Parts: sequence; structure tokens; C-alpha cells
Amino acid sequence: MEIKRLHVGKRLSEVAIHNNTVYLAGQIPDDMSADIRGQTREVLGHVDRLLNEAGSDKTCILSCTIYLQDMADFAGMNEEWDAWVPQGHTPPRATVEAKLFDPKVLVEIVVTAAQR
Repeated sequence: MEIKRLHVGKRLSEVAIHNNTVYLAGQIPDDMSADIRGQTREVLGHVDRLLNEAGSDKTCILSCTIYLQDMADFAGMNEEWDAWVPQGHTPPRATVEAKLFDPKVLVEIVVTAAQR
């Protein structure tokens, strides 16, 4: 039973792969000055990059949880999500409001995907 980890840090790994399933750590923006649309675009870019490194892509997402600092940002986040997610491959998803570690972080996204 092998577990492969990518971008291993002291506190967390960005990716764990087990039994052809890819688990991403919660992805947050680097640019915390951007609005919800900008932060969401950046975070989805992180998701794309990490899934690619793990031998997967957004068509293989099994589930997604999105944490928003404020549900008032739901529509703006959804506009970016809808432009990003491939139709016919929309995964099961939950979106919740959560007090994130820094009030400037407006969105955090956690993804589980199958490898290609």
C-alpha cells in the first residue's frame, strides 16, 4: 500500500496519491488583495497545476469542497467555477461559509480526483 506525496512540507503535503486517487490540500490564493473572482481563478489554477503533476485533471474530479469567507461571494465564485469546470464533468460539490485563517483569504478549495 504505497502513498505518494508531492510538495511535502513540515505541516502538510499539497498532494497525496493512493490507489489512483489524488487528494489535494486546501488551495488558497497567493494574491490575497484580489477580489473573489481573482482569488477563485488563481486557486483553480493551483488545482489545475497540482492535478496535472499527479497525473490527473479537472475532468477526473470526484468531489470538491469550497470554503468561502462570506457567502455574499457565492455568485462571483460560481461565475469563475462555471467558466472553469468542463460541462459533462461537473463533480459533486459542497460550498460552505467558513472563518478562514486570514480574513483576506476569500476562498479555499479542496479536491479529490481520480488519476487518468
